[in-house]
Amino acid sequence: MEYNRLGSTGMKVSRICLGCMSFGQRTESWPWALDEEDSRPFIKKALEMGINFFDTANAYSENGMSEVVVGRALRDFAARDDVVIATKVFFPIGQGPNDKGLSRKHIMSSIDASLKRLGTDYVDLYQVHRWDYETPIEETLEALNDIVRAGKARYIGASSMYAWQFAKALFTQDLHGWTRFVSMQNLHNLIYREEEREMFPLCEDQKIGLLPWSPLAAGRLARKPDQEGEATRRAQTDTVGGRLFEEKDTTIIQRVHEVAGAHGVSMAQVALAWSLSKSAVTSPIIGATKMHHLEDAVAALSVRLTEEELKRLEEPYVPHEVRGHR
Repeated sequence: MEYNRLGSTGMKVSRICLGCMSFGQRTESWPWALDEEDSRPFIKKALEMGINFFDTANAYSENGMSEVVVGRALRDFAARDDVVIATKVFFPIGQGPNDKGLSRKHIMSSIDASLKRLGTDYVDLYQVHRWDYETPIEETLEALNDIVRAGKARYIGASSMYAWQFAKALFTQDLHGWTRFVSMQNLHNLIYREEEREMFPLCEDQKIGLLPWSPLAAGRLARKPDQEGEATRRAQTDTVGGRLFEEKDTTIIQRVHEVAGAHGVSMAQVALAWSLSKSAVTSPIIGATKMHHLEDAVAALSVRLTEEELKRLEEPYVPHEVRGHR
């Protein structure tokens, strides 16, 4: 395993982050989620392979069960100081008017609830899951600063917003002397590269660590177009990452298949190796519902793509509608 500093911090995270959206409880709303008994082997295997970075959210699985399952497994399989636990706040976790968003009320309630579910006194990275158009950014950022000062979070991060919004947040934090965001978790993969226009340059300039989510486009980059019938339940139901694929992306997917064949590796390894080749990327966040998903992700660290191969993979790209920000 390889490790990187997260942004400008001194904290080191594995080059592969295990996304825990698939772990928790299988329900009608989460038909592709794994129950606790089936989730635990993935967390244990990840630790054995050197992964120390685990990302979840209070809205993952029914009633925050992802946090419960992940927290319990990490307590059983690892020492607290040996792992980096990240979670998020924004999406609805109840039916009440204050059960969502980034108000001070919701943030303060949510961090305590997340810590209780995770079974820990602090999280290493507390992230705003989306931009809140209804709450003044100053209110959100001051609340996050207070959470860090109270020792409930070591660092704070953000996810999926426009570059101007992130720049405004960073400026506001600097203006007030509040704790700064150290990471940006955004949608990025070979068939969706719109983030490279403004968000990537902003994060590189400000020394913000990038944690791409859906680096395989919900599995689209791990199988040829003629294998769409083999799509996972996640790919069939995911309203963002799972619906990225368009006919114009077929050439890119075919080239991933060709490069993988030349290297004698899986398509997933090539797609992740491409993501890892970006200097701004700290750790792609990968999901796993089959053990080979996890094994492919770690194996991607050993795949070295040539400049010619990187250009060949990127050359067919065409612009896409901006996604993932809402």
